[in-house]
Amino acid sequence: MSSARYIIIGFLLSCSLVAGAQRTTTTDTAAVGTTLVILKADRYNYIKKDTANAFASLGGHVEVKQDKTLFYADSAVINLLNNTMEAFGNVHINDADSVHTYAQYMRYQGKERKAFLQKKVKLTDSKSTLTTDELEYDAAVKIGTYLKSGKLVNKKTVLTSTEGYYYGDTKDVIFKRNVVLIDPEYKVYTDTLQYNTNTEISTFTSPTTIYNEKRIIKTRNGIFDKKNKKSTLYERSFIDDSTYTATADDMAFDDSTGMGELRGNAVLRGKDSTEGADIIANNIKINKKNNSALATEKPLLLLKQKRDTIFVTATLLYTARLSDLVKTRAVPSVRDSTAPLTVAGKPDSSSDKFFEAYNNVKIFSDSLQAVGDSLFYSLQDSVFRLFKEPIVWAKENQITGDTIYLYLKNKKPERLYVFNNGMALSRVDSTEYYQQIKGYTINALFEDGKINFLQAKGYAENVYYAQDDQHRLAGVNKSSSDMIKAYFSDGKLKQVKLLNKVEGTMYPMLQVNHDQLKLRNFHWYDARRPKSKFDILAN
Repeated sequence: MSSARYIIIGFLLSCSLVAGAQRTTTTDTAAVGTTLVILKADRYNYIKKDTANAFASLGGHVEVKQDKTLFYADSAVINLLNNTMEAFGNVHINDADSVHTYAQYMRYQGKERKAFLQKKVKLTDSKSTLTTDELEYDAAVKIGTYLKSGKLVNKKTVLTSTEGYYYGDTKDVIFKRNVVLIDPEYKVYTDTLQYNTNTEISTFTSPTTIYNEKRIIKTRNGIFDKKNKKSTLYERSFIDDSTYTATADDMAFDDSTGMGELRGNAVLRGKDSTEGADIIANNIKINKKNNSALATEKPLLLLKQKRDTIFVTATLLYTARLSDLVKTRAVPSVRDSTAPLTVAGKPDSSSDKFFEAYNNVKIFSDSLQAVGDSLFYSLQDSVFRLFKEPIVWAKENQITGDTIYLYLKNKKPERLYVFNNGMALSRVDSTEYYQQIKGYTINALFEDGKINFLQAKGYAENVYYAQDDQHRLAGVNKSSSDMIKAYFSDGKLKQVKLLNKVEGTMYPMLQVNHDQLKLRNFHWYDARRPKSKFDILAN
């Protein structure tokens, strides 16, 4: 028998004797099935110091096994009685072929199955690689912990942090303190982040800032699914997009479809902070592909200007690009009701937007108020198109009709056009009498938010209360003609001219039934008039 064979036989006998001594003389050691078993080493030396310490010194291509976990190293020292090991040089832990850990130094507690690794530490699974200078790895539960900075690489995603906790069974990694996630599509800066290497889902539980090419997101609580391009944000997160900013109690986005939803006290704000438009609602659905939004649950539209913001409420608000709309249907212009509104060339992005409101529409600003069933408004021409028996108030004047186009300039009324059944009313000072003008159509001009001229055409009718120089009522005239031109001063009717086929009668104030003088379909709708922005906001 050669000398090499004697060495091998002696090595095996020593291992058997030590293992037997451990089983028979020790009660507080590793349980059955967790004993460190030496599989291979080029060199072996056995040292027994006392009854509590018996060491095996191994050198060269060391292989040790504990259950399904394999250990490899250039050299190692094993305390055979308390089941601990120190390994040096090219340390490799193969944990059931699922998690592989590498280092230059390892201290291992076999009873607890915990490894403490140092110098060029690397932990890998089938999806990712974790590197750090110091790592604690619990093989019993497949949990790795680093506390002195580490880096995880998963495909093209790189995460770094001061602390990290890796869970091998679930493939979750929790990063803490100075967390940075770098991906080709976005960057994340936060203090706490959970990342799953299988699903590539990131979970944020502390103040977080996310950057990509066109968007900045600030959140305290959220989930981002990279594979499916979906994200959910909570606790009033904030988004700064290329065309808008948004905040809400909860948000959900699907970048694969371009759809998003804001829930709970949602605010969708245009980029132009002084002349743009904001939407507030409890629910806003966004389509990024066509830059549209649908607001429900008490929606409010704010048309902003420096001095007089316009408030609009309805059951439903919708906004999208005007340039897309005119491709599918004509939008009549207020300047020429027969000419459709067009968008020539590339539209200005700040004005390439329209708004539609449906059901119980209300409008309030300091210079005008209105209600109606529905409306259409374009930032390009600043025209409110009000449908289905709308009512418009401008100072002391009330105007009604089947359809009303109200043109604004600098967010103040400049011109008004009534289609079908137009009627303009105004109360005579504090009396119960009303100036009345009626026509098939009404065209009105404004100056500084007040009516200064009004023209009624098509079987025009008029009830006019004349006043003397002391502003006392001198009589009332009821008349009709083809056309009526009315002139105002400071918003109050001062003069009426009747043209073509004029008929009329002047009555003394005390010799006429004033109720019978009222024009057909006379209604004074002051109770429906929004008196302040709080009437709008209360809804």
